[in-house]
Amino acid sequence: MQNSYVALDLETTGLRPKYDRILEIGAVRVEDGVETETYTVLIDSGIPIPESVTELTGITQEMAAGGSGLREAVEGFLAFAGTDVLVGHNLLFDYSFMKRNVINLGRDFERRGLDTLAISRACLPKVQGKALDKLAAYFGIEPGRHHRALDDALTASRIYEKLKEQFGEEKPALFEAVPLLFKVKKEGPITNSQKVYLRDLIKYHRIESNVKIEELTMSEASRMIDAILLRYGRITR
Repeated sequence: MQNSYVALDLETTGLRPKYDRILEIGAVRVEDGVETETYTVLIDSGIPIPESVTELTGITQEMAAGGSGLREAVEGFLAFAGTDVLVGHNLLFDYSFMKRNVINLGRDFERRGLDTLAISRACLPKVQGKALDKLAAYFGIEPGRHHRALDDALTASRIYEKLKEQFGEEKPALFEAVPLLFKVKKEGPITNSQKVYLRDLIKYHRIESNVKIEELTMSEASRMIDAILLRYGRITR
């Protein structure tokens, strides 16, 4: 039974790890059921934050602009978590975003984990609604600021502890960490020719953009160039 772990939650600009960015990382270290340390960082993702995400999380473009760079934030999390077991609610979502970004930094990220969503589905089949806030209400847990990374990581860890307390002896296999499986290939950084062409397109078409071009991957740059060409057309001399 897993008693020590790092609970993880991310806020992101969307739902697709290949196309969207991490906005916020929140993590809490739990040792023998006791919360001992936390890690939280807001990230300047380098791309516009959708209005729907701001409405959901409360994270604005201005807030993100004052945050850390992605590399610094991800490396800080790796240093904090080490090789510990991860716990989270719908954990594979957060793991997929984190693994993609870690791989792009040239590092490995193979971990074991426990998903409180899967455990709650197995242990609480009659409870309506297995979302994080619904389970927090069911267990009488104060959720803090829902859809902020650290508060949601704390909530996930407390839900795990409640589930373990009530069902650990009855269903011990559910509380043993398993390998987290998500395949991802490293993406190359934007090329110099892409940087030049993209900047030329933005300047030529007088496009207002706060995208950090130098932080794009090659595929992200290609998609951005294609989108500009489709909407505005090519540069004509």
